[in-house]
Amino acid sequence: MKVLVTVKEVAAVEDEFEIDGTAIDEAYLEYDLNEWDDYAIEEGVQISEAEDDVEVVSVTIGPERSEETIRMALAKGADRAVRVWDDSLEDAELLDVEAKTKMLAAVVEEEDPDLVLSGVQADDDGFGATGVSLADEVGFEWAAVVNDLDLDVEDRVASVRRELEGGVEELTDVELPAVLTIQTGINEPRYASLRGIRQAQRKEIKPMTLDDLGLSADVAESDLEIVDMYEPETESDATLFEGSPEETAGQLAEVLRDGGVGQ
Repeated sequence: MKVLVTVKEVAAVEDEFEIDGTAIDEAYLEYDLNEWDDYAIEEGVQISEAEDDVEVVSVTIGPERSEETIRMALAKGADRAVRVWDDSLEDAELLDVEAKTKMLAAVVEEEDPDLVLSGVQADDDGFGATGVSLADEVGFEWAAVVNDLDLDVEDRVASVRRELEGGVEELTDVELPAVLTIQTGINEPRYASLRGIRQAQRKEIKPMTLDDLGLSADVAESDLEIVDMYEPETESDATLFEGSPEETAGQLAEVLRDGGVGQ
């Protein structure tokens, strides 16, 4: 059995930063593994630990820099990785859901997995659509926002619990092959051990270009355009109390009285 886990490198912005045109200056960005994908990796590794003959393959779309991030997936237990990138993608301002879907679908065709796990959404763009879009593209069954998974490998059925609107939860069975988007809280992602980090250095990260996947540079063309980026203005004022605990408590009480609280 093969489990393919999609992972993404996302940028965290420092508290103080500068905007350069329609992007944040690279000097103020730190890159890390997407939080939702961390849970998807853990779910895939747990499946490999519970079942015999399971291979976990992680796949990411990103430049060479992102190999540091994808090695975290390898250090946590993924067996090997695929990194998709191409020189023609360097100048792409935005890789939208459609572009990512086509690239990941080509990897699915190449790898032929039984199960694809993806984080519900990404910290940076928050589209929350790539996993379901991928399932539609490759013709797999799917379930989104999965917060519990019980996999029956022999019968090729995934019994899942998923979150719906209004706090409602749904229990359903999904036949494999399938794509599941994983919600935070489904498990407790492990820390990469020192042994795992060392082993990750010897595991394969296979680079693949668009040509390798049978795709053209047109795949990066998008109908979406970033037209502006700015810091929103604060709509309310904050009151800062200074002094000893007694003094600040008195100042707070005065503000509450002036606001009509307790009257």
